[in-house]
Amino acid sequence: MNDPQVQAQIEAARAYQAVFVPALFEPWAPWVVAAANLQAGERVLDVACGTGILARAAAACVGPDGSVVGLDANPGMLAVAAELAPEIEWRQGLAEALPYAEESFDAVVSQFGLMFFSDRRQALDEMLRVLRPGGRLAVAVWDSLANTPAYAAEVDLLARIAGEQAADALRAPFVLGERQALEALFSDAGMGSATIVTHTATACFPSVRAMLEGDLRGWLPVMGVRLDEALIARILSEAEQVLAPYVNAQGRVLFDSPAHIVRATKAR
Repeated sequence: MNDPQVQAQIEAARAYQAVFVPALFEPWAPWVVAAANLQAGERVLDVACGTGILARAAAACVGPDGSVVGLDANPGMLAVAAELAPEIEWRQGLAEALPYAEESFDAVVSQFGLMFFSDRRQALDEMLRVLRPGGRLAVAVWDSLANTPAYAAEVDLLARIAGEQAADALRAPFVLGERQALEALFSDAGMGSATIVTHTATACFPSVRAMLEGDLRGWLPVMGVRLDEALIARILSEAEQVLAPYVNAQGRVLFDSPAHIVRATKAR
């Protein structure tokens, strides 16, 4: 690929895979595939697959007689996913307009993507549409920022130094953390029998700097916020003290990272 924009997306996806997947996302894949009750030989769709951590876990569950498709809007994410697991089918597309026929899959899974869809209700409608009757849906979203104090501290730091736009970019992943609102979203989509289970994983970053640079140089630009180097340097310096309560003797940043997993079954 020679397109500079796509190359930039690939490099960003490699950084995401190297930093954020092991720190935040990898522990959740077993919980999500368990919630979907995946069986050998089934056909599974992973919506907003990113670099494919959940799709790879699903493929291990369904085995060689099953199949997994990972769908994402970002070609850089898909390129890295294909490097890591070329045997899985990767496809570019939107959650709000899934490029599949009705009743194409035994299970649909999605890990930490629903918060960012332009039309969440439409995305859920699409996930139900492509499920066979009796098929299972399992969707993970982060718990509220109030229940994730390490990120709450980082948000406060950004608000104080960089302003509310930067802070809002970091608040965005936590917008579906309130259980009642989450229940209402699924109920409005015709999933009144959906159940929500909350788990807590341990996030682990190699250092405060690694965690903050991942957000400042990776996540914030994705959300349309770019900070100058002087501002980044000031935030990195002050973050050492702000996040000190979460740093262990080896310099790693460890903190509770709760999330909700919503499970639903399509009516027969």
